[in-house]
Amino acid sequence: MSGDAGEIQAHGMVPEKVTSICCIGAGYVGGPTCSVIAQQCPEIKVTIVDVNPQRIAQWNSVDLSQLPVFEPGLVDIVRECRGRNLFFTTDIDGSIEEAQIVFVSVNTPTKTSGVGSGYAADLRYVEASTRRIAHVSETSKVIVEKSTVPCRTAASMRAILESNSKPHVEFQILSNPEFLSEGTAIQDLLRPDRVLIGSLATPAGRQAASLLSGLYQHWVPEERILHTGLWSSELSKLAANALLAQRISSINAISAICEATGANVDEVAHACGLDRRIGPHFLRASVGFGGSCFQKDILNLSYLSESLGMPQVAEYWRQVIAMNEYSKSRFARKVVRTLFNTVTSKRLAMLGFAFKKDTGDTRESPAISLCKHFREEGAYLAIYDPKVKREQIYLDLSEPGVIDDRKSLEETVSVCPSVLDACYDAEAVVIATDWDEFKHIDWSLVYNVMRKPAMVFDGRRVTDPTHLRDIGFRVHAVGIGPELQDDVWV
Repeated sequence: MSGDAGEIQAHGMVPEKVTSICCIGAGYVGGPTCSVIAQQCPEIKVTIVDVNPQRIAQWNSVDLSQLPVFEPGLVDIVRECRGRNLFFTTDIDGSIEEAQIVFVSVNTPTKTSGVGSGYAADLRYVEASTRRIAHVSETSKVIVEKSTVPCRTAASMRAILESNSKPHVEFQILSNPEFLSEGTAIQDLLRPDRVLIGSLATPAGRQAASLLSGLYQHWVPEERILHTGLWSSELSKLAANALLAQRISSINAISAICEATGANVDEVAHACGLDRRIGPHFLRASVGFGGSCFQKDILNLSYLSESLGMPQVAEYWRQVIAMNEYSKSRFARKVVRTLFNTVTSKRLAMLGFAFKKDTGDTRESPAISLCKHFREEGAYLAIYDPKVKREQIYLDLSEPGVIDDRKSLEETVSVCPSVLDACYDAEAVVIATDWDEFKHIDWSLVYNVMRKPAMVFDGRRVTDPTHLRDIGFRVHAVGIGPELQDDVWV
């Protein structure tokens, strides 16, 4: 993509007006993001495409409870816009050709084999999407990276586009990473802290960035739209997630010290958070973080550092992951140790399976690690989550390649319709997700249906330990030390 300003004008390197947008990928990022764009830009046609016909059928379902993504507020937006200017289809080629802006919002999982296995991002879906765009495009387009990608991925995309594009068809690539938090994605989109747009420092690059900026300015104040270089934008997403995960691992490391010394992690976090240099956010102790982004992006950053000849930097970021794994295993061992060093044939009530509240997403959920640990110890699990479906739970707990695993799962793991059903005849309750529902449990009823001594292990700090002890429970909450615990745990 070379040429002076005159050539740019002649070849129509950047579309002058946006009437149609295509988003490749109908998942957790593409679906909510482009639904909000459709709502805020009613004059623009927004088409979300996916290779999975089942997922598209769910997006088009008359029953809006069947949407493949659960986000508070999303149903209302889809109900308002679908069929008006928001469409979901498997017609990928036609939708790409019609659009002036194409968002690439496909999965970038961690590689499971080959060079960089366990660390590097697998970009096969990004590459496939880029090749498809080049193949079908008859007009110039702006391509927007929404997927979280390694730094300088845009250079690879550009090479593919330039090598496969038709004569007089030009592409500009922008980086526009998402900064969504699952469970609050719609609010994050409607009132973002910032919108980051990375572009090349060329006239055409700036023109493309301005085109995308104009789209967001339908509802985002211009001062919140930040323009950077391409590489800075790509790296900013990885860096932001790494820094957030680092804070979580840091407070969880402090919570371990609190439990050993008698300190209260909430009091420590509050005291530290009042320091303006630190602030209060992401200082809530828990059993550990999950989700599709934090671990994957830190591993990606670590791999990037290693490949650039910075092993110390790589190791620094790997320790954030190591601390998170320690938090989960430490909590699981605490449960086993407290239950008289064995959970074999004991019924444990698992409250929560999603990686956080207000989402049905289970990717890298701490609950999965806890459940697998307890199953290895021979426990029977009764699981309740208000949004995670039974099949998803069994899928997440299945061992790949084990033929009779499903039968074994159904014998030792039950998925329950309510908190009370899960807790019936259980020896302990393990809270693994911070659903608001769990803050309002009638614990007296729960106590009456449990075996005694009835125990509660709060991995999310959603209960009032004093209230539970008054009822008769023995309680362990992460980050609360032995002076507040029952004598048996000292």
